[in-house]
Amino acid sequence: MTFEEEYEDVLQNIEFAVVAVYRRHPDMTDWDALSAIESLIHAYSAEAQGIRATPRNLTGLSTEVAQSVRAICEWRLGRETVVDQDGHIPVLEDGSPLVIPPKSLDEILACLKRIRRSIQLWNKRGGRQGYLAFVSRFLP
Repeated sequence: MTFEEEYEDVLQNIEFAVVAVYRRHPDMTDWDALSAIESLIHAYSAEAQGIRATPRNLTGLSTEVAQSVRAICEWRLGRETVVDQDGHIPVLEDGSPLVIPPKSLDEILACLKRIRRSIQLWNKRGGRQGYLAFVSRFLP
């Protein structure tokens, strides 16, 4: 099983958080996404080493992307509860709350690094919004 297959759900969750900001702000660039992802890699890497990260100076849409992705990462780490637009916890068809097994900090870092590589690749192939245009085709 490839990394992408094993962590498809986490990667899609992170990509959805990025694309949600892009859809609200069509002028967003891959750079906004990349700087946000790199700041989260920096913060979570410091946490994994048991040190306090020096906050990165993000501006504009990078800040919004970082907040959106951090919320997903915290949820996937089992630290936060996800809620819908109305403030309700999502439930399964049988009415039970949506609960997923938490991922480790190392797993989240690996997923963020994979997203970073994807942004870099598709930006080289497609320009300023190459990654955003590519990934948004696959997300609702």
